[in-house]
Amino acid sequence: MAAKPIVAATDGSEESLRAVDWAAREAVLRGAPLRIVTAAALLPRMVGSQGQSHYEVVTDVIRDASDAALSAAAARATKVAADLLIDTDHLAGSPAEAVTNAGSGALMLVVGSRGVAAFAAMVLGSVSRYAATHAASPVVVVREETGAAHRQVGVGIGSVEGNDAALDFAFEEAALRKASLVAVHAWHTPQLDVSRTGHTPAGATADVFQTEAARELERLLDEWREKYPGVQVSQDVVHGHPGRTLAGLSARADLVVLGRRPPHHGPGTVTHAVLNHAHGPIATVPSS
Repeated sequence: MAAKPIVAATDGSEESLRAVDWAAREAVLRGAPLRIVTAAALLPRMVGSQGQSHYEVVTDVIRDASDAALSAAAARATKVAADLLIDTDHLAGSPAEAVTNAGSGALMLVVGSRGVAAFAAMVLGSVSRYAATHAASPVVVVREETGAAHRQVGVGIGSVEGNDAALDFAFEEAALRKASLVAVHAWHTPQLDVSRTGHTPAGATADVFQTEAARELERLLDEWREKYPGVQVSQDVVHGHPGRTLAGLSARADLVVLGRRPPHHGPGTVTHAVLNHAHGPIATVPSS
């Protein structure tokens, strides 16, 4: 494939096939090819069968299951878009690392929230969590996708700085979908962010913080409004748990976008909470 593809991982589970459906629709939106991958690692001390044999061994069964997973996924993608350019690949090595590395250089990597339980090596749940926090590309984790269009993209804003990549991705998605965009900042306490202002004035109230946060969010979004004049933009400053707030947003948005810190910082409690409790697709975007 010459153009950058969208990569979707499958293990044959219905969850991963829904992710393939989502990835196929996204590929059509972006005019991109679709690469479908699967990774079923051999268990420790397992080796593939050598030469001709009249008997199937466990590794043959796993390979057959992988072949079937790729065939089913390609069929699902073709049903979504008959003219879509599709490539399929078996990946070698640890499933989590292999799938994550497959997203390198891609427009995005799309995974299901969890996978089948028949083979421990093929469970996609652990793969999706690893990919969502380690991949070099944006990662979309598809949960409970219904296919109903809400015409809205949400983006979580934790602080004023470090949001460029997430905002760029979110605005592009909104523009492609002809959807509105809502930027949400949720906070726990009325204290001002010391890292942002350099001090926390005594007597700061929740109302003061709410007003200041709304003003800063408005200033942050002005630049992106200029870049994407066709996208209707709104903002919401919420007093509540960020993870719970953004998971709730996912029930009424086509996609919720979160910025992602480098892997050595860990997944972050907000990202962890949203991935666990989301009602729809969640994108994690590495900072540029």
